[in-house]
Amino acid sequence: MRTARILAPLLAAALLAGCAVTAVHPPEAVRAEAHLGGTVTAFAPDGRRLASGGWEGAIRIWRAPDGAYLNGWRAHEDSVNGLLWLDGRTLVSAGYDGRIALWRVRAEAAQASADYPLVGGLAPRAPLRERRTVPVTAAAGDAAAGLLLTGHRDGSVRLWRLPALEPVAEWRPHRGAVKAVALERGGARLASAGTDGRVHVWRRGDAAPRALEPPPTDAWTLAFAPGGRALYGGGWFRLFRWDLATGALTVLPTEHRGIVKSIAFLPDGRLATISRQTDSAVLLLDPATGATRLRLQPHDLCGAWVAASPDGRFLATTSDDASVRFWDLSRLRPPVTSW
Repeated sequence: MRTARILAPLLAAALLAGCAVTAVHPPEAVRAEAHLGGTVTAFAPDGRRLASGGWEGAIRIWRAPDGAYLNGWRAHEDSVNGLLWLDGRTLVSAGYDGRIALWRVRAEAAQASADYPLVGGLAPRAPLRERRTVPVTAAAGDAAAGLLLTGHRDGSVRLWRLPALEPVAEWRPHRGAVKAVALERGGARLASAGTDGRVHVWRRGDAAPRALEPPPTDAWTLAFAPGGRALYGGGWFRLFRWDLATGALTVLPTEHRGIVKSIAFLPDGRLATISRQTDSAVLLLDPATGATRLRLQPHDLCGAWVAASPDGRFLATTSDDASVRFWDLSRLRPPVTSW
């Protein structure tokens, strides 16, 4: 009774002030042991198929949003660090083995399977064409523009013409490995971030990249905002936003409790994010403030990558826990209930 008398005024005060409960939404489907550890995911143009890559160099193709397994093969001798669909039948991958390859995605069986072979059971395949270069640590592309941008262990950034995989240009903006690259829609501007703490942006025809205001911690991910006015990045706990007209940096706090490892803009303007190192949260954020708009169930281990389907309906994530997870955002209720 004494406890009730103490708690009653506190509860009443909370009700009068307004109380909010934030829902944590589970995924539509989880595919465990998809990789030894997940590194990257990418949706096909139709938004109904997903490619994923992992530490072991395998690529798998899944159906969204139920996660049914369609096919897979061993593509690289080391981690897959970039994936880009050119159309519904061709896929480009880039790996730490220094290989950039173009693949024909085989027609799937009429009945997709929920079962899939273990990583060790995936056979290698021959690509349609390939290039050999220094280890690729990051990649971004624009299928419509026919361009792939790769960052490398030696601090270089290279631009490639697709689907021929022809080298277009090379820059060396970093003293150390490249952590992230970004390509503006249409391929007009490029950006990179490295282990040297520097972030650069430049236009395709520029001779040298332009340094932006350094972030307080290394930027692990980069993405151009829709409309082209800002470049976004992520580091420990926070988002970084650079004004591309001035190069000035704004730091936005988030609810992440680790490194914001991967970000992706949705068509409605929200920013999908995943984090690692003490945190594996999957959040949808307001890019203006960093505030959480939707909280999804975290991974069991450090997050690696988040991708959004072109129509913004589906999200797919992967992480060190080796799973690939799918969300159907159209089925989720608003994240906050107040009373």
